[in-house]
Amino acid sequence: MPDLIADLTELGGAGIAVTELGRDAPPVAATPGVVQVGVWRSGPLPGGALEPFDILLSDEPGAPGPWVGMPAGKLDGAVAQLKAAVSAQPVAAAVCAQVLRMSLSVSLDEALALESMAYSMLLASDGFRSWRAANPPRARGDLGKRVEVAVGRAIEVRLTRAERRNAFDARMRDELAEALGFALEHPDAPPVGLSGDGPCFSAGGDLDEFGAAADPGQAHLIRTLRSPARLAAALGPRLTARLHGACVGAGVEVPAAAGRVAADPGAHFRLPEVSMGLIPGAGGTATIPRRVGRRRACWMAISGADIDLATALAWGLVDEVAA
Repeated sequence: MPDLIADLTELGGAGIAVTELGRDAPPVAATPGVVQVGVWRSGPLPGGALEPFDILLSDEPGAPGPWVGMPAGKLDGAVAQLKAAVSAQPVAAAVCAQVLRMSLSVSLDEALALESMAYSMLLASDGFRSWRAANPPRARGDLGKRVEVAVGRAIEVRLTRAERRNAFDARMRDELAEALGFALEHPDAPPVGLSGDGPCFSAGGDLDEFGAAADPGQAHLIRTLRSPARLAAALGPRLTARLHGACVGAGVEVPAAAGRVAADPGAHFRLPEVSMGLIPGAGGTATIPRRVGRRRACWMAISGADIDLATALAWGLVDEVAA
């Protein structure tokens, strides 16, 4: 951790602050560089004075939103998981919390632009550069088509990079944006399905491409102009995303914008980007809070925890289990 961030953390201006509700005084307001976590251990959940918190944890497994309920005996482990994640990537964690605090107060398009600007900024951060140095990219050589479109009574859009677990790279983003744009402009406005080939819907962004853009400013403009999440949201109830297997990073961020999300048994969901020194960059800080609320989205993003299908259903990240 750079000396300046270490100093800020020591002074309470960065890092993570855990409040034991019912024992500690809650914060009066959010602190820009601090991830504020509220913990409730027993009894009826408290109300009021919760606005400053980025994440709310409870020992009640089925706790209603905005709480993240933990199974019995898992609450302390969840707090430790958050502390470790923030300690490893304090800047990315703080930026993630800041972006999520604003996301629901603006339009979806504005939230997508906010995310993209923050993501582009973090590409130049020490946290991301350290992750990239420890995980050097491999040569990229597969040139096959990433997305197939079938037009009939419905428009079926399918991710076809199964050999790479449908990893999102710039080419897949562009092909998916083109396919969703075609569906959006179709004069008959037929229903649209989004699915993926292979063992999972998508294992997320192509890690070998992270940080490859020479100009982060240009990358931001391209990201906002060719946003599959924005087009998915524009399709509204016409679009059903059909998910299976691992839905990681972009593999949950884009489908979360769909009017309806159906998932096969065994589907699971994860946002790993903060551990890389980044934030979700395919729309997740805009689309996921609109389904599950900003505090549950913040838990997903900073902890990197795997969310099972039952939890995703209970939270509204998924609308139904596919037949």
